[in-house]
Amino acid sequence: MSEKGTNTQDPCPCGSGLTYPACCGPFIAGTELPQTAQQLMRSRYTAYTRGDAAYLSATWHPTTRRQDLGADPRVRWLGLKIIATEAGGADDHRGLVEFVARYKIGGRAHRLHERSRFKRFQGRWFYVDAELTADP
Repeated sequence: MSEKGTNTQDPCPCGSGLTYPACCGPFIAGTELPQTAQQLMRSRYTAYTRGDAAYLSATWHPTTRRQDLGADPRVRWLGLKIIATEAGGADDHRGLVEFVARYKIGGRAHRLHERSRFKRFQGRWFYVDAELTADP
């Protein structure tokens, strides 16, 4: 039995509609680098669904990286919806991705609505920080 999102036929947890190996898999495996801030955002979400603290740390900008990135085993990630992107393209140096991530803890549903900032540093995209957005 394979882990969710790792079978070649499974859809990627990030919701792109692609399979895991055609989407976030190569980024998380370290065989490719995300070319856009949105690709990095999606791969970080997928890393959260997998509890991959090493990938989360490696893609967090060194100036803002937290030490404790342990995934909460109680969280069950349900889906990601990209709301908007600003810059963050292959030729940009900064980018912003607004998204909503749905999850459950102890059977109770929650939403994380965030505007994440990304920065290209030494030729790679990194997550810098985020502003939480209150849902109405």
